[in-house]
Amino acid sequence: MRPIDFATPALSRRRFLRGSASVAGGVAASSALMGAPAFAQGDAARDLWPSVAKLTEDWVGGDKIVNMVSVLGFGQEKSVVIASGPQTRGQSTPAGIDSLYRIYSMTKPITGMAAMMLIDEGKIGLDQPIAELIPAFANTKVKTSGGGTEKLARPITVRNLLTHTAGLGYAIPGSPGSSEYGEVGLTSGQVTRLPIPGLSGGKSVQSLEEFADVLAKQPLIYQPGTRWSYSTGLELLGRVIEIGSGMPFDQFLKSRIFEPCGMTSTYFQVPERDKSRLTTNYGSMGGNLIPLDPAVASIYLDKPPIYWGGSGLVSSPADYDAFLRMLLGLGEIDGKRVMSDAAVRLGTSNLLPEAVSTKGTWVDGEGFGAGGRVGLGEREGVYGWGGAATTVAFVHFGANLRAGMYTQLMVQGENKLQSAFPDAVEKDVSAMATANAA
Repeated sequence: MRPIDFATPALSRRRFLRGSASVAGGVAASSALMGAPAFAQGDAARDLWPSVAKLTEDWVGGDKIVNMVSVLGFGQEKSVVIASGPQTRGQSTPAGIDSLYRIYSMTKPITGMAAMMLIDEGKIGLDQPIAELIPAFANTKVKTSGGGTEKLARPITVRNLLTHTAGLGYAIPGSPGSSEYGEVGLTSGQVTRLPIPGLSGGKSVQSLEEFADVLAKQPLIYQPGTRWSYSTGLELLGRVIEIGSGMPFDQFLKSRIFEPCGMTSTYFQVPERDKSRLTTNYGSMGGNLIPLDPAVASIYLDKPPIYWGGSGLVSSPADYDAFLRMLLGLGEIDGKRVMSDAAVRLGTSNLLPEAVSTKGTWVDGEGFGAGGRVGLGEREGVYGWGGAATTVAFVHFGANLRAGMYTQLMVQGENKLQSAFPDAVEKDVSAMATANAA
């Protein structure tokens, strides 16, 4: 059996709110909805977002997924929610805005913004060599085409970790360095207790400090700053955040992001009291949905070996929407300042090094910010990323829009739902603008 892909290209590369007319349409739609109910779901939500509702019906009703929750909003307005299906197949508890989802790589923008806070406060530098914080990286080597190694041509920087340009590998199926990283305990996350190739993981290092020390001894795949390559950089960034802040990584996220944003259901380990809200994660094999991580015995009920800054979080649609709302508020939510305006603007801008190549990668023709894709040109203003279990979330600053979609499905190959969701959102925003102009 071929292993399920743990990675995801996230946002649609084809189109999303392209051009000035679409952005203007989003702003018009936002203005038109300011008088709408503060919270809408059911028929009211489906009337506002018919394309998203149709997408939900096609996928849940077509038995392609067990559940789907979409959370949409403009500016700081309350959410519109479209939800369908149970948290677990065969059970009666419906999935909703407070259900718990494994968000995997949607952890990356949260870690990215945590780093931006420390950059803003002068505790770490965007272009600071990480060897100044973790000296072992001064001696890291780089693989050569002939099978040997060479010295670093330039140091690995915090910017490189944020943007997947450090030259690091990743312990996910099909990624450079996957087998070598796995052999030394540089795991990339957790999926299941079941012995499934590529998903069940292996013995992991036991702290972010150990993760950094072991990683520094592994040769890089590319010279830093030369190529975009999806990597374990956000895991390493967790250790950088610990050093810069003087706090454990998980505690920094809790005190500086989760608590100020009111994100009371975002965890590295799901507490027993919230077990009833956890969804089941499925895999698609031969057209059948197979439970990979049943909610009642989820691996996320255990304390993880390390706190993965690139993939480790479980969150609710409500909580992640609060994170997006904070970004749209340029660091402010419900009258509370979480991070500075400047830190949000910088973190959601294109931080790719000038000489880096993105040709043939997931972000070909796009930018990359603090842990998430950044739209360029006609897609300017978009920032977001997706997760391996078919979740995706983004903001569009020009349209004053936030949107997130949540289900639990690990797929082989292209994730069609993850790409279809932004297209459905675009279609509905355009329709709102047309109706408002009539």
